[in-house]
Amino acid sequence: METILLIDGENFKGKMKAVFYNAGKDKPTWHKYNFSGLFEKVLDGYFIERKVFYFARIKEHEDSKEKSKQLVQDQRLLKTHLERQGFEVILSGRVRGQMEDGTNGKKVLVFKEKGVDVKIAVDMVSIACDKKAKEIILGSSDSDLQPAIQEVKDRKVRCLYLGFEAQPNKGISYTTDRTILIRDAEVFEYAK
Repeated sequence: METILLIDGENFKGKMKAVFYNAGKDKPTWHKYNFSGLFEKVLDGYFIERKVFYFARIKEHEDSKEKSKQLVQDQRLLKTHLERQGFEVILSGRVRGQMEDGTNGKKVLVFKEKGVDVKIAVDMVSIACDKKAKEIILGSSDSDLQPAIQEVKDRKVRCLYLGFEAQPNKGISYTTDRTILIRDAEVFEYAK
């Protein structure tokens, strides 16, 4: 039986982006970031047989074709980059553009991801039911995953939370068997 690393890509990138923002630094170019090096360092001592990133599929949006095309291109570059570093990339759900009220009263187009947390939860429970892992390391701070975490633990599969020291999710920390927090300095270390 193996140890599997499951990462909610946008959630994880969002937490990393906050680390850079809080330090007054620009976010890294994601398709150049050394994710493999970061995980090897913070998960030293764990032999991880399978590493999976989850992202929502991005489609062009009529109201912002140029922005949509850029997002699609950035996702392709990141997917290729991650696969070269030994990660599986699963595209599930979708990114939807929707109009919302902006700060100045005008409508603005906002892109939101839907369906990724459901896919991760289904995969976690499936892995536990099929006894494909002894341990799941979850790189997500999405509280919606707590029922899946509990189900995995009920099936005697250890579940570890991989979060960030600046913003750990206390509910997930409480639900999982162990919490590993990534330090800000470790996030910066692997940016190019």
